[in-house]
Amino acid sequence: MKDLLKGADLKTEILAGITTFFTMSYILFVNPAILSKSGMPKDGVFFATAFASGIAILIMGYFAELPFALAPGMGLNAYFAYTVCIQKHISWETALTAVFIEGIIFLIMALFSIRESIFKAVPKSLAYSISAGIGLFIALIGFHNSGIITYDTDTLLKLGKINSFEGIVTIVSLLLIAYLIHKGVNGSLLIGIIFATVLALIFGKTKFTGAFFGIPHPSAAFKLDFHSILSFGIVPVVITFLLVDIFDTVGTLAGLCARLGIPLDDKKVSRALTTDAIGTTVGGLLGTSTVTTYIESASGVAAGGKTGVTAIVTAILFFLSIFLAPIVGIVPTFATSAVLIYVGVFMMSAIKNIDWENPLDALPAFVVLVGIPFTFSISDGMGLGFITYVFIRLFVGKFKELNWVLILITIVFILKFFW
Repeated sequence: MKDLLKGADLKTEILAGITTFFTMSYILFVNPAILSKSGMPKDGVFFATAFASGIAILIMGYFAELPFALAPGMGLNAYFAYTVCIQKHISWETALTAVFIEGIIFLIMALFSIRESIFKAVPKSLAYSISAGIGLFIALIGFHNSGIITYDTDTLLKLGKINSFEGIVTIVSLLLIAYLIHKGVNGSLLIGIIFATVLALIFGKTKFTGAFFGIPHPSAAFKLDFHSILSFGIVPVVITFLLVDIFDTVGTLAGLCARLGIPLDDKKVSRALTTDAIGTTVGGLLGTSTVTTYIESASGVAAGGKTGVTAIVTAILFFLSIFLAPIVGIVPTFATSAVLIYVGVFMMSAIKNIDWENPLDALPAFVVLVGIPFTFSISDGMGLGFITYVFIRLFVGKFKELNWVLILITIVFILKFFW
């Protein structure tokens, strides 16, 4: 522990670890709520979320010696459940296999420094629009789960029962979260979930199970199914998991390391990327979607966390949270709606970095931005954007702005759409 501290204050590191945990612990409730839509057992997903996060964060603390935390990524969990499993009718066992394979590929790429090359090869305008598009996708799910937005045969979407209990609680929770974040309160999203759940208990919209503590059954662990993984249709799914993971991880690490004054070519950053890949692989085995570094780690850094001790404290709290499984069963799905909507707010901020005055960047970015929520698929929205980006440059003769990564990804999506 002394070697990890390297002159840092132990008390400060512990408090920073606690801060990081409460800032991102909402994922313990949101992830099971989302992935259970695919047919996965909710208690199994909770176990996988807590245990896989704990393992990944522990490795981040000891191996990379950085105060960063990891957990199943928002956006990819929604893509896993709603697009891959529900829309494409792929079993959750096969989807977990795709996550596992993506983690292995990510790990191999770590050994040969390929990730950074792919990250640099994909235009920033597309990367930013993918992040914002995922934000809209997540927010749409939040609005739908609350009943505020619903399906309509004539207009596709319409305003739902905004005056329902679920709708009113979601709106009030959303305002509460915004207020708490404005005041700089740690764990604002978690407080929003607790607030909505307490109201649901009071008004009989959910029931107390009679226990606060218990150990969940790892019913989603080691359920990989390789029988269907060889079909071509699964290739875009793996590519989507991989690309979004690369964008999220490298982008998040860049921001967090900048806060600590650590250059991106530091060996700790390379170890952090490797840790991310290990986390995804372990997550796939245990029963959850892609595990990635969380930007919420910035709260721990702001609280004074500088070393891996901060991450180790956060990991311990994730391991301890496994015993709180019965509480997750109390939380109704709509109680997480406000959090999903606000996560969308966070992710939409990326569009400010897009050059909207340049049509060669603006059009592909816009296609991705609206394509992801309108097709209800991250991969389809991404595919439309990549195809638009490549073809618009071919039409205007900007061949030099293309590279083999862009062309290869575009060919895969063309085959997906037209085969």
